[in-house]
Amino acid sequence: MALIMAKKALIAMSGGVDSSVAAYITKQMGYDPTGITLKLFDNDDIGEKREKTCCSLDDIDDARNVCRKIGIPYYVYNFKDSFKENVITRFIDAYENGTTPNPCIDCNRFIKFEKLMRRAEELDFDYVVTGHYAIIEYDEKSKRYLLKKSPDTTKDQSYVLYSLTQKQLAKTLFPLGNMTKENVRKIAEKLGFINARKHDSQDICFVPDGDYAKFIEQYTGKTYPHGDFVDESGNILGEHKGIIRYTIGQRKGLGLALPHPMYVKKKDLENNKVILCENSGLFSKELYATDINLISCERIESPIKIKARVRYNQPEQSAVAEQIDENTIHIVFDSPQRAISKGQAVVLYDGDYVVGGGTII
Repeated sequence: MALIMAKKALIAMSGGVDSSVAAYITKQMGYDPTGITLKLFDNDDIGEKREKTCCSLDDIDDARNVCRKIGIPYYVYNFKDSFKENVITRFIDAYENGTTPNPCIDCNRFIKFEKLMRRAEELDFDYVVTGHYAIIEYDEKSKRYLLKKSPDTTKDQSYVLYSLTQKQLAKTLFPLGNMTKENVRKIAEKLGFINARKHDSQDICFVPDGDYAKFIEQYTGKTYPHGDFVDESGNILGEHKGIIRYTIGQRKGLGLALPHPMYVKKKDLENNKVILCENSGLFSKELYATDINLISCERIESPIKIKARVRYNQPEQSAVAEQIDENTIHIVFDSPQRAISKGQAVVLYDGDYVVGGGTII
């Protein structure tokens, strides 16, 4: 009688509670799991001396501790060069070119679901597993894998996963998809996991203090020249401290004493100026996005009514989306949206399902 081998699953473990419980559930589901942590940078690389960032020695110890407890192998993979090229460098380039990056999307796209997936295939693993809160389904009618929002709306991560391809969705497991964060923590406590009540990371992992401009200056060794704050008529309002320090819609931290609140509307790189406007000047009804990835369909054949988000924590907004060429979509919102930012992702939804998304241009 032939022996049926359990399918092999490679679990991406950050040292946090989500990926730890995902590893446990994967084993309970009958897979043959191996835990791995991706070493993405050294703290010295990012000017951080304390062990408080993800991929720190503490996180590696926590992930190894969990793997030992549930009885699965554990390894650390060095992906520092890829992370530097595909995440940190892209992050810096975006700020230098006046756009607002989303490094978590780049990390998912280029590291976890591209490079790690390739490594898993080379090592004959059947699946990559992460602790994301989202659901993957296969639709028999369309013969496509679909990405669905988590029922825990406070933790849903479908927005940062819109770039997953059909091949990647077919080879990915999200064991926490139908769970709530509180239930995940209860499972971890019941199992005695060392990280059961560990705090979630809130900041970008390689900028743990949230000071993007300081990080960019330290990392590149550059200083960015001061220039003028101007209003929409070109009147000088004061001096800015380097164009990388400002994002669209920003009001705090401008260092100006103005008669009424003003916000960053756009950045004029050629003349090194930051243009300010009143709040009403931040609203627009349409956007174009490129570098698109569609999940629920091969192509948007005609204009469709959808809901869209232009940033991670924004409520979905009603809109019409039209695909105007192979790699560009045009979106017109029912009502004007505030501070749509070049470089950020727009993600389209049909009910609970992700239609796709792209980078706002």
